[in-house]
Amino acid sequence: MYSLPDALWINILVFAGSLLILAKSADFLVDGAVGIAVHLNMPKMLIGIILLGFATTAPEFVVSLLSAIRGLPEIALGNAIGSVVADDALALALAIVIAPTAIIVDSRILKTTGIFLIAIDLLAFGLSLNGTISRIDGTVLVGLLVVYLIFVIRSEQRRKKKSLGTSYEEETKDYYKKGSLKKQFLWFAGGVAGVVLASEFLIDSSVNIAHAAGIPEVVIGLTIIAIGTSLPEIATCIIAARKGHGDLALGDIIGADVLNVLWIIGMASIANPITVKPQVIYFSFPAMILVVATMLLFSRMGYKLQKWKGFVLIGMYAVYIALTLVLF
Repeated sequence: MYSLPDALWINILVFAGSLLILAKSADFLVDGAVGIAVHLNMPKMLIGIILLGFATTAPEFVVSLLSAIRGLPEIALGNAIGSVVADDALALALAIVIAPTAIIVDSRILKTTGIFLIAIDLLAFGLSLNGTISRIDGTVLVGLLVVYLIFVIRSEQRRKKKSLGTSYEEETKDYYKKGSLKKQFLWFAGGVAGVVLASEFLIDSSVNIAHAAGIPEVVIGLTIIAIGTSLPEIATCIIAARKGHGDLALGDIIGADVLNVLWIIGMASIANPITVKPQVIYFSFPAMILVVATMLLFSRMGYKLQKWKGFVLIGMYAVYIALTLVLF
């Protein structure tokens, strides 16, 4: 009887263990984020954009920045673009499908953030048309992120003054108030650490298993690696949706999209100017913009995300992967 090599068994066990840790860590992450939102009297969608966005894009940022420093900035660009597509058409789409009810969208936040997201995607695309995203271009992108964060924080401060302390989360306030704000931040930080570490082990073991199965490198790169760096968003969105916090999942994705374009591409190009290949200019960027535009359009349609919209986004992701395999 054929038996699997010991090394392969170890990778399978690591893979299974990492999945369990990832799920539990995402659970802590979501509970901590909702608790923070309640204590600070902020919309969960906004907490998703700011806190979860930075937390769950940590793997993309590390991979992209290190790639740029090591003289491979094109990998950084491809990772950022691929992550935006995976976040919108896979992570959020799965959350929409799994959520017990339609995800309610905060129209006030979407109207400003949605326009900004499309604008920076078009800007990044425009900067790439000459075949290079320079250090100056990167500085502009990072500068826009600073302006955006200041705008979001000040807008929320004005909202609080007008609302006279009215809470967005009255239905969950009593439950989450049981823990102090410090405790909620500890849950959040622990969840971030667990999600990031589990994702790394999950990617490594998946690649090793794929190699053992004889799967080609290009397929591994376009599937396991591309999806792998988006695992924090995928896990967080699924757990948030199952817990009934779909607006937190949407906020996480919008925040991650903004950060992938402004923070990750910006910092990578500052570290090392990016040479943009024609396939990226005329396929990857347009594909990203199309997916983001579809996600935002679906979000504005009745300000609800129903299951059928999730299935459409998943279908778009399947087409994107198929075309990527053909073109690259």
